[in-house]
Amino acid sequence: MIDEGTFEQLAGTINTYRDDTVELQRILTAIPALAPESGGDGEEEKARALENVLRSWEFTNMQRFDAPDERTSTGTRPNIIATIPGKRTDRTIWIITHLDVVPPGERSLWSHDPYELVVADGRVYGRGTEDNQQDLVSSIMAARSLIQNGITPVTNVALAFVADEETASIKGLRHLLEQQPPLFKPDDYIVVPDFGNDQGDGIEIAEKSILWLRFRTIGKQCHASVPAMGNNAFRAASHLVTALESLHELFPERDRLYDPPESTFEPTKKEANVPNINTIPGDDVFHLDCRILPVHDLDEVMKKISEIVRRIEKQWNVAIQVEPQQKTQAPPPTSADAPVVAMLTEAVEHIYGVRPVPVGIGGGTVAAYLREKGLPVAAWSKLNRMAHQPDEYCEIDTMIGNAKVFARLFLNDIKQ
Repeated sequence: MIDEGTFEQLAGTINTYRDDTVELQRILTAIPALAPESGGDGEEEKARALENVLRSWEFTNMQRFDAPDERTSTGTRPNIIATIPGKRTDRTIWIITHLDVVPPGERSLWSHDPYELVVADGRVYGRGTEDNQQDLVSSIMAARSLIQNGITPVTNVALAFVADEETASIKGLRHLLEQQPPLFKPDDYIVVPDFGNDQGDGIEIAEKSILWLRFRTIGKQCHASVPAMGNNAFRAASHLVTALESLHELFPERDRLYDPPESTFEPTKKEANVPNINTIPGDDVFHLDCRILPVHDLDEVMKKISEIVRRIEKQWNVAIQVEPQQKTQAPPPTSADAPVVAMLTEAVEHIYGVRPVPVGIGGGTVAAYLREKGLPVAAWSKLNRMAHQPDEYCEIDTMIGNAKVFARLFLNDIKQ
């Protein structure tokens, strides 16, 4: 049960934060929090700016769990946890967002400087405004409304602002999961607002396994006018691409929780072979992106792929090397009946008037690292799917609405 009078008090306070959401977005957007892999210096400057804002809003319980990283000027990557103690201290509601952003990409595709916030038509534009600053800001405004009104939440409230989400999370959430004693407990409620759509009608509880493979086909280079003197690696690789289509028949299972409901095996990146038209390539490389239902073991998938590869090698007298670029077996899903799913469902329906349904996705989120530890986690947000795009934006109304969803979670005394 939720005390509706208290919630309306928080919601009214959140409505007054509209200008503050924009100003916080302005502060955060101005600081390019890029990973070293992307040519940046990490998230430290952004983390310090955020800490200063939180202190000014009377967040008094903040901890750092920095991860070592010699590639940055500080030698670390920042992870901040801001906590508000609850009436019950044996359980915590977590909202986990990330500090880092991706590079802007081609600057000519932007209508403005990606690191200078632009406010127009009820939106804020800039790199990181949606991914993941929208819900970082919303979570802060929800918690701030508790502080400003002197309201103690039902359980502990913890906001985690992590590094390194856009690369591998080794310096971010995965670093937090290694802490002893554990920061996260099996009875906690964990929300990762890094998945969603413009209706907010899906709660992600499961992810497909991910398998990225690099195939290198080695034949013999020669002049294109005398093909018999060589062995066309491109032709053999093309037959391999076609042969790999049989994976859909070998792994035909469907699960309507996911969209799409079947496993997918997609040839994607094609590396350049020869620079000129009149040379038969002796070396050819392509990549395969596989999103596989968790019912299948990835080692079994690799076994079938190896059988196909050996057949093509024999048929075309080539050598084929298969190199995994990523191999992540999906952990068991969060139960659709988990308390965190029920709490989110109630809060989203109350604020947005839609009843979200549990879904599975083909993409990967950091929620998977939590599920690997047996922790119940739900990924949800209402957003416009502008992540990584030029002229990235989020809507100010959505920041306010999502803040109310989170505030409602903080008041929920659901029994477990």
